[in-house]
Amino acid sequence: MQWMADQLVGRVSALWRYPVKSMLGEQLERLQVDGRGVCGDRAWALWDHATARVASAKNPLVWKELLAFRARFLAEPEPGAPAAPVAMQPAKAGAADDAPALHSSDPEVNERLSSWLGRSVSLLDRPPEGASLDQFWPDVKERQFQNVVNELVLPAGTFFDACPIHAISTATLAELRRHEPSLDFAVERFRPNLLIDTGAATGFAEEAWIGRVLRLGENVELLVDGGCPRCVVTTLPQGELPQEIGILRATARHNKVVAGIRLSVLSPGPVALGDPVTLMEAP
Repeated sequence: MQWMADQLVGRVSALWRYPVKSMLGEQLERLQVDGRGVCGDRAWALWDHATARVASAKNPLVWKELLAFRARFLAEPEPGAPAAPVAMQPAKAGAADDAPALHSSDPEVNERLSSWLGRSVSLLDRPPEGASLDQFWPDVKERQFQNVVNELVLPAGTFFDACPIHAISTATLAELRRHEPSLDFAVERFRPNLLIDTGAATGFAEEAWIGRVLRLGENVELLVDGGCPRCVVTTLPQGELPQEIGILRATARHNKVVAGIRLSVLSPGPVALGDPVTLMEAP
């Protein structure tokens, strides 16, 4: 489907940010976009002393349990300010002996996190120069790599994998469900910042937006840099969702392992649920 310039293509249906990389995050009614991305998103991460890598569920052979924890900010993050304090807690009752929330300011935060995860880690609010993570590629025949672990170097000065903001549409989720109705394509598996309700649009609708600009509400403008290739994280248990390798295999079979889009910031500002999403020509 071809989209016309300055066309309303949807509305913001859900918003998330993830204060600590690879932990469960916060679903919000509004958030702030700054030049870096969603303000506060992936502001913190764990550093693994054994491998000198950022801890990431992209390597579930080691870090699958990160998704068993939830992180939330104790104060609203401010653009350009130091990382706001964060609280971390097991996401399910009974986990880690019903441990109370652990705050980033706790003098024993690193010791307690290490005890929870069984590895020596430190909580960081800024990445070391040249920071990287390990990513595991499972047995999905459509992928170039299978059953191997590769190093992924992170964008300088961030804990992002590749892009500042990630969005997915209701049309893409519906298309995957149409192809594989037995699988639960819960949006949370894809860990987006934005869920865009595209109404009656069909297929992998947002891929028609690549190279153009999305305006959210009145001020925020985001460049659609490309499609978002999926990884093993979509298959892992998180919250109440069970492990399901079929999620990744389905995206591979039906859309070359892509689901959603990667975005970068052209104009910052606030975003709220219900905001119109308008497609425009790139500057």
